[in-house]
Amino acid sequence: MNQESHPRVGPMNAWETYVLWLEEVTSIPTAAGREHRVVAWIRNWLESRPHFGMTADASGNLVISHREAPPDVTPLYLTAHLDHPAFVVEEILDDGVRLSFRGGVKDPYFRKAHVRIHTDGDAVVEVCLESAGPADPFRDCRASIVSGDASQLRPGQVGVWKLPGLEFDGDLIRTAACDDLAAVVAALAAIEEMHQRGEGRHVQVLFTRAEEVGFIGAIAACRDATMAKGARVVALENSRSFADSPIGGGPIVRVGDRISTFSPALTGAVAKVAESLRTEAEEAGVTFNWQRKLMPGGACEATVFQAYSYEATCVCLPLGNYHNMASLDEVMDGDESNAHVEREYIALSDFADLVQLLAALGASLEQVDPITARLDKLFDQAGFVLKD
Repeated sequence: MNQESHPRVGPMNAWETYVLWLEEVTSIPTAAGREHRVVAWIRNWLESRPHFGMTADASGNLVISHREAPPDVTPLYLTAHLDHPAFVVEEILDDGVRLSFRGGVKDPYFRKAHVRIHTDGDAVVEVCLESAGPADPFRDCRASIVSGDASQLRPGQVGVWKLPGLEFDGDLIRTAACDDLAAVVAALAAIEEMHQRGEGRHVQVLFTRAEEVGFIGAIAACRDATMAKGARVVALENSRSFADSPIGGGPIVRVGDRISTFSPALTGAVAKVAESLRTEAEEAGVTFNWQRKLMPGGACEATVFQAYSYEATCVCLPLGNYHNMASLDEVMDGDESNAHVEREYIALSDFADLVQLLAALGASLEQVDPITARLDKLFDQAGFVLKD
């Protein structure tokens, strides 16, 4: 991708670094309740960045903040979740292994699918699914051993679909788990950008656990008051792309999901920052894309945060092969003949514009006038007509 089309992401070496993080993190095996490998990557990331600190709440959710955060400013939180739909080993059987599947994937995709279980020593045991029960709450799956040392299998190990390796395909990156690990990387890249510019020290990052099984980590964070009271929250997601929310059209300021609509004031403020970035880009002869959509294909943590009285909205990357389900439109229309798992994919240009937008939020969101200020201005200008 042409770095000049995204001038505020940083110098070429910074962009290459962010893409490297994207490659690494989206390839990490992770599952609801078993996010330890992603957590280890983040801890390693922090070792060379003493200006950031990290704490964990009682449920293992992570909060990253700048060590020079202003004490008298309520934080703005960027949030993303650390898990992806995947299998967890529950029991070693005489003739195979019993797994639970933690996440939302439709029935046809489990038929004779192959799964790679990552052992504690990072060896891989490949298994083939023989049966998969209903999601109640997790699918109970039985699998036979295909290859690898079955003696290394232990309860709690993570299994992921057998997929091809990561691939760059023009502007697309095809990889095992964009949802929500690409958002994890975008949040880290954004606070790194803010630090380099000396901006946004009030911005904190909340990484939640177990989103794919019902927002469990986010609910815990709200119940335990992990985030400051009265804080504003921008949840980051990877959301299923539709014809009117295309991949490559830019990150999406999401006004709602299939459950709720989000804070009009905060959503409007984020949209205003995005539009100002587009205007600046046009004046500079470069490109910045963004979209504003409802995105009703799923639900996200912004709904949870709002329910617990935080002002929240969502910004998402449009996603292909949602939850690794290829041919999903056909399957939902009743044609299951081509149901198979595949790599998820996003556009690198969308990812770059997301980083740019998030970094700008840290610098300028506070300066965006609330919608009430704009409404009052309109009234002051034309309210006299009510007296005619």
